[in-house]
Amino acid sequence: MKNAMISGLGFYVPENRVTNDDLAKKITTSDEWIRERSGIEERRYAAPDEANYHLAAKATEEALEMAQLTPKDIDLIIYCTLSADYIFPGSGVLLQRELGFRTIPALDIRQQCSGFVYGLSIADQYIKTGMYENVLVVGSEIHSRGLDFSDEGRAVTVLFGDGAGAAIVSATEEDRGILSTHMHSEGEHAEKLAVIDPGFTKPERNNPDFWKPGGSAFPYMDGQFVFKNAVVRFQEVIAEALQANNLSANDIDLLVPHQANLRISNFVQAKMKLPDEKVVNTIQKYGNTTAASIPISLTTAFKEGRIKKGDIICLAAFGSGFTWASAIIKW
Repeated sequence: MKNAMISGLGFYVPENRVTNDDLAKKITTSDEWIRERSGIEERRYAAPDEANYHLAAKATEEALEMAQLTPKDIDLIIYCTLSADYIFPGSGVLLQRELGFRTIPALDIRQQCSGFVYGLSIADQYIKTGMYENVLVVGSEIHSRGLDFSDEGRAVTVLFGDGAGAAIVSATEEDRGILSTHMHSEGEHAEKLAVIDPGFTKPERNNPDFWKPGGSAFPYMDGQFVFKNAVVRFQEVIAEALQANNLSANDIDLLVPHQANLRISNFVQAKMKLPDEKVVNTIQKYGNTTAASIPISLTTAFKEGRIKKGDIICLAAFGSGFTWASAIIKW
């Protein structure tokens, strides 16, 4: 059975840099308040003419270049996003058209912050069964056009940024690649972090009240509840991945957590007793980019020379759904 390795990585963030002070001009907040609660210093917002799939295309082009492949070499597109360009069809086919892929399948998944790890797991299974040789997994988000820029929405709005990250997952005979993936969900708390309206199941979906500040068309998060669940699930799913591979925390060369909140990452790092050089944090520069955060962080670490062949890499995510997931990769 072939192994599935990451042969290419890439990411793209828009040029428009939005600092905490910039947000403080629109809503009642401050640089100190945002940094203290999240660790975020700035984030990027897409230009008016940039679509979700445009960001994904630029990240994909970089990943293809690293893998020394072309769009015609890709057998499957897995597109992870909560901010798709259209209600339907999914953004995967738009990316397919943009870069001239063959008539291959394009699969869109909506696991929000856990999306990229879920996507890697799907790619891993397809490659290990021998069905495909090269799979593109891309996470891409444009949050900035769906945020509530009022004081009612500020606690959520300050957290999110736009960006995309991509990975090419390829078949290999070598003793490396994705060792295992682990996925979970718990729908009981679905509304604790969600955008509820306008849902297709509701006859009143065109009600203009949905779009008022603080309305249900904007993201809602019970911050403390999400935080308490996140720190537990992060530790659980990382421990599950380590146990499955007969590893300990000391064996991890690099932990790449979803960039939800720097306090969550720091809490998990402290519990695992990992030094700073073994943990990747990019939230300070890019905010929470949901499905894009792990590939952005993984690519950043690779470019900085923090990943070498044979390293044990752990990816972990928690987010809306609730969903959570982890992966262990031997580089």
